[in-house]
Amino acid sequence: MSGIVAIVGRPNVGKSTFFNRLIKRREAIVDAVSGVTRDRHYGKSDWNGVEFSLIDTGGYVVGSDDVFEAEIDKQVELAIDEADAILFMVDVESGITGMDEDVANLLRKVDKPVFLVVNKVDNAKRAADAVEFYGLGLGEYYTVASMSGSGTGELLDDLVKALPEKEDVVEEELPRFAVVGRPNAGKSSFINALIGEDRYIVTDIAGTTRDAIDTKYNRFGFEFNLVDTAGIRRKSKVKEDLEFYSVMRSVRAIEHCDVCLLVLDANRGFDGQVQNIFWLAERNRKGIVILVNKWDLIDNKTSNSIKEFEREIRREIEPFVDVPIVFISALTKQRIFKAIETAVEVYNNRAKKIKTSVLNDTLLPIIEQNPPPAYKGKYIKIKYITQLPTPQPQFAFFCNLPQYLKEPYRRFLENQLRKQFDFNGVPISVYFRKK
Repeated sequence: MSGIVAIVGRPNVGKSTFFNRLIKRREAIVDAVSGVTRDRHYGKSDWNGVEFSLIDTGGYVVGSDDVFEAEIDKQVELAIDEADAILFMVDVESGITGMDEDVANLLRKVDKPVFLVVNKVDNAKRAADAVEFYGLGLGEYYTVASMSGSGTGELLDDLVKALPEKEDVVEEELPRFAVVGRPNAGKSSFINALIGEDRYIVTDIAGTTRDAIDTKYNRFGFEFNLVDTAGIRRKSKVKEDLEFYSVMRSVRAIEHCDVCLLVLDANRGFDGQVQNIFWLAERNRKGIVILVNKWDLIDNKTSNSIKEFEREIRREIEPFVDVPIVFISALTKQRIFKAIETAVEVYNNRAKKIKTSVLNDTLLPIIEQNPPPAYKGKYIKIKYITQLPTPQPQFAFFCNLPQYLKEPYRRFLENQLRKQFDFNGVPISVYFRKK
């Protein structure tokens, strides 16, 4: 299980710059996926082969410093609850402020690794000034410069040592479906509608997600584990509508599932918070089914309403538009069965393995008819295609000049894979390798 690392601190100490530096290092290599940069507050990073999720709490608070003061305690408390390690960032230019002291007071009581990171230290004088941060009572500190990246290596070495070891989980063959979405979208009602009055539950297993419960279902002819983020204990101190809260919760559930059932309230539409969770699932390469709940409550529906609503959603999720959208009502149990049936289809699509011979026989003739555009007079020849042995669909296209293949052609190949082999609801990765 990869750890979750939260970056906390008052505004303008450089959290986002540091966050961007950490996720870009990896994205430049692995995640050359369109749509990745839309969600600025959550990312994956790795250091020395240890992968972890990174959450920049700074992105979740908008407004003046006074608004921030009220929110920052909530954010830090949440980070303390949810993260495996905390990076507390301060700014050497301004020294210790009252707000820094407030955060330090919260963090001193914590039984988790806390790393005090003094930012903007880019010369010897500033390194000497950093000594004052011993005054926060958090022990040793790390000096970094987010802009240039200096000092981050030592910090990351110690950070990854402090993260929980990967557990060797004996993988159960059952599909794991996570029900995610913003608060009050109807996740609980959906789950209750699924369970039904007689509770078709075989066993309750404590999930790998710390306090989301896995419930094993055997119903509708399907057997699957449901990861319920709706029923997670509410924190009395946390306002349910905090966007950060939903995202924090969803991170764990999404990382440990095969397919996300993203429930949204038809009255609110596909808003920013729902989009955050969508891109979170896409970034983690999980199967996705979008469930539009409370459709029965929409007034003035016309025969075109569903089409228009779908069009709206697909516009927001471009270029990954090959995602099933099911209109349901958890209250009247309308299309509940359809939702599960679709999730099972997406699960099967994600697990699909295509023989190398079939891939080559199908795609090479198409590529021959639509070859990659020449680059500076050089012709690019794709000679061979294979599916990589990964849990989700990833394909390697072997060619003579992989460095000259551009994004539009990558998308063309992805669309052909979707068209020929049906990967509805599943993010696909396409890599170009040197033959």
